[in-house]
Amino acid sequence: MTKIVEQTLSELRQTFKSGRTCADEANLIKDHEEKVFEALYQDLGKHPVEAYRDEIGVVVKSVNYTLSNLDKWVASKKVELPLLLITSRGDLLPEPLGVVLIFASWNFPISLALDPVIGAIAAGNALVLKPSEQAPACSSFFANTIPQYLDRNAIRIIEGGAEISEQLLQQKWDKIFFTGSPNIGRIVMTAAASI
Repeated sequence: MTKIVEQTLSELRQTFKSGRTCADEANLIKDHEEKVFEALYQDLGKHPVEAYRDEIGVVVKSVNYTLSNLDKWVASKKVELPLLLITSRGDLLPEPLGVVLIFASWNFPISLALDPVIGAIAAGNALVLKPSEQAPACSSFFANTIPQYLDRNAIRIIEGGAEISEQLLQQKWDKIFFTGSPNIGRIVMTAAASI
């Protein structure tokens, strides 16, 4: 399994370097709203109203906000330079970080997975999403649905338990998103700092 993780990370780095990490607009949630409701009911017993309020509505709002602000976020910004360089001009250009690892939590398995995915894609990063093994229906939904909507060369879903998480943390990542318990957070932070 370690070879698969290493190969996935290598392929994502190549995709990131090619500049192809800008995703098309996806209607992933809207097209599969009923599947999301069913997965949330299976994993957490969430009623569709609660699922929409806490999960789907959050993601839809995040997508809309991101799309409406993306041009402003990626635009260059003029910066002041020292007096010595008065005849020059300085611009700050936002750039992607690279390859991002996103650990999704079990208690809000859709919104706390897709919200960082939206930000990572908007910033032009390649990413690996590791859904929580404690929400298997939602994890399966991501594994089966995301590749239909988003560039498989830039966005990968890796399912599994603690062993896979440990293997992922042994790799070098440009950014790691984690939501979860303080104990696991310390493990993630330690692994991120040591690489």
